[in-house]
Amino acid sequence: MTSTSPAKGLLTRLRGAIDVLYREAIKFGVIGAVAFVIDMGSFNLLRRTLLEEKPTAAVIVSASIATAFAWVGNRSWTFRHRRNRPAHHEAALFAGTNGVALVIQAAAVAFSNYVLDFSSLTADNVAKVVGIALGTLFRFWAYRRFVFAGEPLDVDTSPLADLRHHHDPQHPHPH
Repeated sequence: MTSTSPAKGLLTRLRGAIDVLYREAIKFGVIGAVAFVIDMGSFNLLRRTLLEEKPTAAVIVSASIATAFAWVGNRSWTFRHRRNRPAHHEAALFAGTNGVALVIQAAAVAFSNYVLDFSSLTADNVAKVVGIALGTLFRFWAYRRFVFAGEPLDVDTSPLADLRHHHDPQHPHPH
C-alpha cells in the first residue's frame, strides 16, 4: 500500500495541475474573445467617426483599449489566484508580452508577403489569423510563466466558482 502512495500523490498533483491549466485556458479564451470584439468594434467605430482618415491611429487606439481590458480581465479573473509582484510590474510585463505577440503577428504577415510572395487580401487575412493564433499561444504561455507567474493558490478558480460559492458559508469568496 505504501509503495503506491507516492504514485498516487503524483497522479493527484498532475490532475490538479491539468485542472488549473484547463480552467485558466477557458478563462483566457473568454477574455481574449471579449478583447477581440472590443478591438474590432472600437476600430470600426473609430474608422467611421473620429479617425476616419487615420487607420493606423485607429488600430493603435483600439488595440490599446482591448489590451487594457485584457490585462484587467486576466489579472482579476483568469490569473487572480497567481500573485507575486506589484500590479505595475505585471502591467509592464503584460505590455511587453503583448508587444512581442504583435511582432509575431506582423512577422506572419510579412513572411507571407515577402518570403512566400502571397500578397492578396485573402493571403493577408490567412497570415493574420495564423499570426493571431501564434501570438495567442505565446501570450498564454508568457502570462503563466512571467506576467502572472505566482504559484496557484489553493482556491477554486473554475469559471463558475463565484456563482457556486456566492451564498455558501462553507466556501469564503476566493479574493
